Amino acid sequence: MLGHGLTAEALKPGAHTIVFDFKYAGPGPGKGGEGVLTVDGKEIARKKIPHTIPLLMSIDETFDVGSDTRTAVSNDYKLPFQFTGTIDKLTFNLGPEQLTDTDRKAIADKLARARD
Repeated sequence: MLGHGLTAEALKPGAHTIVFDFKYAGPGPGKGGEGVLTVDGKEIARKKIPHTIPLLMSIDETFDVGSDTRTAVSNDYKLPFQFTGTIDKLTFNLGPEQLTDTDRKAIADKLARARD
């Protein structure tokens, strides 16, 4: 079952294609956008996301695939969480960068100050 009342149907055993498509409302860092979740080509959920991480994540956060070891995405499960199925393929399409020259300079300045 997908959390938060998205569907009452559990996925049947077997192969499925799960896609999260995020349309960023840039250019510029930290903007929001809209996320769409589809399972096997059928839209399950659509949500506006007011903002994204503008620059850097905390040092203790991790990029998890098939598990969650640090900050839970939802209170529906306890950490650490381990997916018990099989992930056959994972594809990322990040799309074009949406930073202006001014954004790039501001980020470089902030990173330089953080290193001092």
